[in-house]
Amino acid sequence: MALKLFRAVWFLSVLVVLVNLLYVYASWPEVVIVQENEPVSLSKEWLFYLMLGSIVVINALVYLFKMLFEEGEHLRSWFHGFIITINIFIIIALQALNVYNSNEMFDHTLVAAYLTGSLVLIILWAAAWPVYLIFQKIFVK
Repeated sequence: MALKLFRAVWFLSVLVVLVNLLYVYASWPEVVIVQENEPVSLSKEWLFYLMLGSIVVINALVYLFKMLFEEGEHLRSWFHGFIITINIFIIIALQALNVYNSNEMFDHTLVAAYLTGSLVLIILWAAAWPVYLIFQKIFVK
């Protein structure tokens, strides 16, 4: 049951991340500044296809994981959740890049807090599986 719920949420997160990519692509300038300290910039087409390829590869791991661990329903549920947290990070990172390249006045520290929060979410979700295994080993007999 949990696996079905995680699959549904994962599918929704894939749709949201793809719609978000299309949204930010439409508002990016022709040359997108990725880093300002040591200038790094990419054309918006290159960045779009780079991000699209990354999203496809990351989300295709769900199917690879399914083939490798057909019997481990709990592990597959956890992995779906892990990919969901990565998709959340990608959504926030794309929005941060969009805000960074806009001409609007915006508090960049707020965006940094969101990015840090999504990274903490990824780390917490990654740590949840070993904690779950330890709990199962100690308390479930």
